[in-house]
Amino acid sequence: MIALPSAADLLDWYDRHARDLPWRIAPDDRRAGIVPDPYHVWLSEIMLQQTTVAAVRDYYRAFLARWPNVEALAAADLDDVLRAWAGLGYYSRARNLKACAEMVARDHGGRFPDSEDALRALPGIGAYTAAAIAAIAFDARAAVVDGNVERVMARLFRIETPLPDAKPEIRAAMDRLTPADRPGDFAQAVMDLGATLCTPRRPACALCPWSQACAGRHAGVAETLPLKAPKKAKPTRRGAAFVARRSADGAILLRKRPAKGLLGGMAEVPGTPWSETFDPSSAAGLAPFPAGWRVQPAPVRHIFTHFHLELSVLVADLAEPLPLPDAHWWSAPGELAGEALPTVMRKVVAAGTG
Repeated sequence: MIALPSAADLLDWYDRHARDLPWRIAPDDRRAGIVPDPYHVWLSEIMLQQTTVAAVRDYYRAFLARWPNVEALAAADLDDVLRAWAGLGYYSRARNLKACAEMVARDHGGRFPDSEDALRALPGIGAYTAAAIAAIAFDARAAVVDGNVERVMARLFRIETPLPDAKPEIRAAMDRLTPADRPGDFAQAVMDLGATLCTPRRPACALCPWSQACAGRHAGVAETLPLKAPKKAKPTRRGAAFVARRSADGAILLRKRPAKGLLGGMAEVPGTPWSETFDPSSAAGLAPFPAGWRVQPAPVRHIFTHFHLELSVLVADLAEPLPLPDAHWWSAPGELAGEALPTVMRKVVAAGTG
């Protein structure tokens, strides 16, 4: 007979093995009466959406050092926020981050609401993030389900419905297990379990506090769960990017992307639209101005959520001053690191200047 999973068993394990994360209040500190700062919890959860803990740590610390509270972030310039976010990906999160900070400062007196429904009314906060903030910041009972939790629940209850159709069943399982006492710690404990023991490959079942209760382990199928529906093939879009270098100082010509849409408001080198029908052999004829454009040997490749991208990179050195259109500027070599360049554009600049 399979034992029933116990929240208390998992919390005992968490008390001993909780990860040390810069945005987390450790179990001992929480028992001592130290409570999480909702601003810290919110900032970390937005950064962690579709991004790893390792990638987020330094960005989180830098944001807190620059904007230590929600009022400071609300008063920040959006371009500064985008520059600080550059390289973290999924840039709509940065725009929503700024909009959310403004709304909290303006409409909520600088205090985050403590209910899931009120949190979901804020920009950039969906079901998962609202539940995470409510549970972790306010210790409200909420079923918090991220990718790690999905894996743990699917294995624990042997849920064999493929994702994403399994999401309601997984959330219901997490809801059944979430205790009224220490729901925030419990949510973090399940996430830690998935991140450290119940990993996608070779889960460490012998060390798991729920091993005796795991239906997937007893059936010998734990490592195969959760099942996922076959992924659709991503299309490939192509385009051209033009790296213009000012001969006098090596400055690179940049422009600002439209505020809305993919990479909205970020910086880029001039380029063509990206499409599945783009012909790379036509790239030189699409340059933004006449120059001695040279095609780099290999295209820059980048993967977005819904498509692959291949950019032909063309380079030109300009000795004469160039009249600049609106929203264009020269960025000197020492300034490039601080520009709001998304990762794909940093690849382009590197390909054009290396």
